[in-house]
Amino acid sequence: MGDEETVYDALDSAHDGDGHWAFGTGFDEPLAGVDTTVPEGIDAGDLGAYCLMLGDDALVLAQRLTQWVTSSPELEEEVAVANVALDLLGQARLLLARAGSVGVLGRSRDHATASVPDEDALAYFRDPDEFRNTGLVEAPNGDFAQTMVRLLVAATVRLAVFARLRESRDPVLAAIAAKGVHELTYHRDHAARWVLRLGDGTAESHRRAQDGVDAVWPVLADLFTATAVEQRLTAAGVAVDPADVRDEVRDVLRTVLDRATLQLPAWPADVPPRGRTGGHGPELAELLAALQGLARAHPAATW
Repeated sequence: MGDEETVYDALDSAHDGDGHWAFGTGFDEPLAGVDTTVPEGIDAGDLGAYCLMLGDDALVLAQRLTQWVTSSPELEEEVAVANVALDLLGQARLLLARAGSVGVLGRSRDHATASVPDEDALAYFRDPDEFRNTGLVEAPNGDFAQTMVRLLVAATVRLAVFARLRESRDPVLAAIAAKGVHELTYHRDHAARWVLRLGDGTAESHRRAQDGVDAVWPVLADLFTATAVEQRLTAAGVAVDPADVRDEVRDVLRTVLDRATLQLPAWPADVPPRGRTGGHGPELAELLAALQGLARAHPAATW
């Protein structure tokens, strides 16, 4: 590197002198070299919408978990929570890239974002009502006990879904799921250990863990209700009907809470999926303002 050359100039030179979009997640395309052709008989629009659902869940939960960085109860836990968030961010990137590869963005790009990678455009330049995540992941963190209960539920559901998605007729989705299963197994087990530690700990930690369970349970009402997209793709051998994992998820949660000496609340009655169809509370808008603010302020920035 010459004396007058900055580290940014050197990085740019090392990559053929092309500027890179400032808010991206790396130089390599997440699906580079992957055949993204949609298999025959699968509706591309439905596949893209389904990948948005899974990708948005991961992106939003990752953002929630990063809010614990510098605030976790232990330094080691701060690293662990950050690593879980990074795993989820990686899953989000792959899933949003898959959604982009089947044309989810359509003609909605403007000139300022024309060169932005698909997964970044979907993460940074959609409004809250365009997100398809569940209410479970967008709910505020609460205290650490509530965060661990939410992570336990979210990871248990996602692991059950991803384990089945390894057999998806879409080979790209199947490969993403196969990779994610290993990560999600760790996420679930890590959260379960904390719920056990807190629930069966001191009187104060038990109270906080139970309060966390009681706060999380009401937002599970639409977790196992399939959208029309999920129903069509399940019938086509591509997706997983969330109702099919209900019993497995309940068994896991019941086992953990019993061992943690926590009361299992009554499961809320199923309701139509709200978040999956774009219905969100103000909490998501606040979270996205923090996530998207810099990119929206400088949409064409490169470095």
